[in-house]
Amino acid sequence: MVVLHVKRGDDHVFLYETSVNTATDTVIRELVSVFNGRLKVQRICMEMEELAEHGTMLPEQMRQLNDDQIEELHLKDEWADKCIPMGGFTFNKDPLCRRNGQQPNEAMRKVLEKAMADAKAMIDKNLCKTNTVLTLKIVEEALNILRGAVMIVYPMKLPPHDTIQMEFINMEDLTGTQASKEVIEPSKAQLWFAGHQVLPGKLLKDYLGSNDKTKVVVKLNQLGEGPPGREQVVNEQLRRQMMAANFKRQEELKLSSII
Repeated sequence: MVVLHVKRGDDHVFLYETSVNTATDTVIRELVSVFNGRLKVQRICMEMEELAEHGTMLPEQMRQLNDDQIEELHLKDEWADKCIPMGGFTFNKDPLCRRNGQQPNEAMRKVLEKAMADAKAMIDKNLCKTNTVLTLKIVEEALNILRGAVMIVYPMKLPPHDTIQMEFINMEDLTGTQASKEVIEPSKAQLWFAGHQVLPGKLLKDYLGSNDKTKVVVKLNQLGEGPPGREQVVNEQLRRQMMAANFKRQEELKLSSII
């Protein structure tokens, strides 16, 4: 099986194993699914950190309002009494006024924290350094770990408007967020190898050759971004070694000319 070292710009993202006989359409679709799946895991973990600290998300009309404004407008979080964390809660006001402040107890926070740590480890880009490949199944397992932890702490489920709940049912709205700029639109996805775009309708071996036991660097981007930069022929560590050797040689030549 060929191993694809997937990059996004200069960022090393993950390793993916496939066959050179796989259709390029399939490869691109699978790589984009894994890439976007990693982003989903990261987004959920960020929100779960807030969930562990400040409880469930307020209804949209109450967010960013202070207590006086909420009272003046006669607004109430109808979900606060329905979505109480297992074991009760203590009040920890959200300084961003996004969540209701009903912080789960320490034991339940640890459940959420362990799930986040496990999920992050499963999709960590540093796995590239250990030659550990990533699959869509692993991404789905990471999501299931997060989903399971939330169900333990909130057996009655989260409010339907909570960002985490919307992520779990694939109804998240990323419009106007930084996260929306990171996601690759499947219909606009492009794959590049050695400065050439890997086009749909072909086999991977049309670009990589027939050797199914190799490892190559490929880059993901999307329509409108232009071709990604070429990989450096010499990596940074080797470049520094070459510069040091050249400097040493120049110093030796200077010394010999003086003598």
